[in-house]
Amino acid sequence: MKSITYGEISFEQVCEKIKEYTIKDLESDYVISVGTDSQNIDGYTKMVSVIAIVRRTKGGIFFYDIKRVKKIKNLRQKIFKETQYSIDLASKVMEFLDENRIYAALEVHVDIGINGHTKKLIREIVGWVIGSGFKCCMKPDSYTSSGIADRISKKGSKVC
Repeated sequence: MKSITYGEISFEQVCEKIKEYTIKDLESDYVISVGTDSQNIDGYTKMVSVIAIVRRTKGGIFFYDIKRVKKIKNLRQKIFKETQYSIDLASKVMEFLDENRIYAALEVHVDIGINGHTKKLIREIVGWVIGSGFKCCMKPDSYTSSGIADRISKKGSKVC
């Protein structure tokens, strides 16, 4: 994974950074969110998964991973692939939080909403995320997928 602050780091190191960040202020509430967005670029699809940790009213940090996959032309398949990446990553984060007794809300942010072509996928995607044991946030509340990951996934993004 990568971080603007810490550079290239392993998932295990990301977990340690989460632990360090949450220990700094035990009185605060934390929300950890996981989201993925993708863009078709040239002959492939750029998938960007993000883990964001927000200390309510006091800012936050994020980590991201970029994968290149075979070009996905179908919107439904693309949204399902993004959601699968997010659920898989959120499951790993949840395991770490449970093992280390870190108490933070964990959300999966999906890049769908009531406006646009993705509205017909809401029941399936939200049901899948909730059925996997996570709170599901969609647009306009899905800042991790539709904000952070979206910006990094764009062609020409300064963040690599």
